[in-house]
Amino acid sequence: MTMQTYTTEIVDTTEQAIRLLETVKQPPQETRAAENKQPPLPHQKPHDTNQIPTFTLITTYVSFLILGLVAKIEDYLGKIFKPEEYKHLRVQNGYAPMVSDFDSLWFRHVYIRLRDCFNRPIMGVAGGHVGLADRYTKDYNRTFQYTGKEHRVLNLASYNYLGFAQSHGPCADKVEEALLSQGIAQGSSRSEAGRTAMLVETEEMVARFVGTEAALIVSMGYATNSLIMPALVGKGCLIISDELNHSSLIIGARLSGATIRVFRHNNTADLEKKLRESISQGQPRTHRPWKKILVVVEGLYSMEGEFCNLPKIVELKSKYGFYLYVDEAHSIGALGKRGRGICDHFGVDP
Repeated sequence: MTMQTYTTEIVDTTEQAIRLLETVKQPPQETRAAENKQPPLPHQKPHDTNQIPTFTLITTYVSFLILGLVAKIEDYLGKIFKPEEYKHLRVQNGYAPMVSDFDSLWFRHVYIRLRDCFNRPIMGVAGGHVGLADRYTKDYNRTFQYTGKEHRVLNLASYNYLGFAQSHGPCADKVEEALLSQGIAQGSSRSEAGRTAMLVETEEMVARFVGTEAALIVSMGYATNSLIMPALVGKGCLIISDELNHSSLIIGARLSGATIRVFRHNNTADLEKKLRESISQGQPRTHRPWKKILVVVEGLYSMEGEFCNLPKIVELKSKYGFYLYVDEAHSIGALGKRGRGICDHFGVDP
């Protein structure tokens, strides 16, 4: 069975989301497979990040070379004709400058020119929407003046972009009701007395939504990977991990005590090569068979914006018999006709 982890940090859910999950009905497996058949997409081809076009390399290096030359010339002339503007880069009263002119070159000549695009101050709590403070500059972004006005914009720059942690609204109301009926904390682990009816109900809704037999909710997304993986594998086991996996997956693999090997990002040919070598050679020194082989990937790589090649990986799983761990922290709710993640997108039964 394919093992999946859903690093969904659930503080609570809105009334609309609860009604949606409660009305989820699982169609027959044949119907699900038919619904999820989609045409192949370009990202399904193995992507080799190490093969950068020569033209891109040349133009990139030339651009940085021109940037550095122009900046150094500007600094040289500026120190002659505008010494006051460069005094913070000179020795003053026997004290060395905080940074050298070369170390601050990028900030002074590149970042400051487009500074207005970043570090935008907000007014109020970062919820589903935020108030963006209006400002303008008279000295090419070195300083800003604020008008006191604001623009209401969508918040796509923080973890609270769905507004679950706002101090008002349906989520806050549900949290207040839960605190009054359930208390602030459980006071013990789930194995003793920390298992509540509300937690069980939520896990059952999550399992119905993603189409699995059961679900386990962890209070923190990072802890989901770093703590659950050591429970799945240990000494004498092998983890084969994508080279661009999230740090929580890396920490979990290290804590497990299992042997770790890495394959090139989204390259199923390299993955198969690592599998064949590992299976044929066995454990180091003893060459005994591995107790368990676990392949670890992400459904959607957030920093690269790429999907894992799940159909091919599942094909390799059937061929070599390893276990599969899919981190769907960024794909559930974003991919698939029903928003159920990478499995829903590719029509793979979880």
